[in-house]
Amino acid sequence: MTDPTGANGVTPALTVNQLVAAVPGLADTGIHIVAEDFGTVPGACLTFGDIGALAAAVRDRFVDVDGVVVTQGTDTVEETAYLLGLIHQTCQPVVFTGAMRNSGLAGPDGPANLLAAIQVAANPAFRGFGSLVVMADEIHAAARVRKTHTTSIGAFESPNGGPIGFVIEGKPVVVSGPPARFVVPTTNLVGPRIGVLTLTLDDDGTLVKACEGCDGMVVAAFGAGHVPARLVPMLATLARSRPVVLASRAGAGSVLARTYGFAGSEQDLRSCGLIGAGFLDALKARVLLHALLAADADATSIRAAFAAAGGEADPETWPWPKVSDCRQPTYA
Repeated sequence: MTDPTGANGVTPALTVNQLVAAVPGLADTGIHIVAEDFGTVPGACLTFGDIGALAAAVRDRFVDVDGVVVTQGTDTVEETAYLLGLIHQTCQPVVFTGAMRNSGLAGPDGPANLLAAIQVAANPAFRGFGSLVVMADEIHAAARVRKTHTTSIGAFESPNGGPIGFVIEGKPVVVSGPPARFVVPTTNLVGPRIGVLTLTLDDDGTLVKACEGCDGMVVAAFGAGHVPARLVPMLATLARSRPVVLASRAGAGSVLARTYGFAGSEQDLRSCGLIGAGFLDALKARVLLHALLAADADATSIRAAFAAAGGEADPETWPWPKVSDCRQPTYA
């Protein structure tokens, strides 16, 4: 969250104690808060390494808490929350939140969002849920949430299923179960380079060539997974030497597998070795592929992981073991 007093515009400057102190009604909840500053950088400047370090802190320093709340700039929350969820292997929920209106504007939403996030993190109903995003009293699964507006306080939505719950009169309420939880066995996220190509009308493939030096690639294709026919040979060549994931630029819905058969269709691309992302959008697909390559996953495991995480296969086909039973606290 931010300090609006900077002469050159809003900058992230408030300490976590200042954020907590600004939340009306927090003391009345009876929730014990342990506040710790982890870093003060804009959301746009966060790295995979930062999230890896955060996951290590959650694992090593917060093992005996009921839940963890992370406040950050909202620019990259849909990616950082999903990434943390992929490598967070303990039972406490990690709840991300932020603010769309800074404290210098009328009706800042930061304090209300932080209060709701704390109430969710402290609620035992969310043990084992992995990573969540709480904004505007809505509880979103990190695997689904997207930032869909630049300034609205209702910027965060989950197009493929909606929120999994709401905070109503201070009480978190679950209205639908979260997506299956998947964990990748890695914490060292430094290394992989993943290119993302968003296709556009009359695309000539110039940016496909720019991804030749990447370790993997995600294609945000048209519609249900379609590209101009002239790009197919280029993508097929890349897919022979590295994972190339087929996602959609549409914003909701799943990439198809066997409906269209023209040159450049989803069937054509999959036959050339591209990996379907299912319901994962291109940003989530990039995060998952990065984590998989950081874990030294082989081609078979990568395909199986995308099939499970994208909803094209049963969650039980995820290549690694599930997180242990989280119904009861492990530190009682």
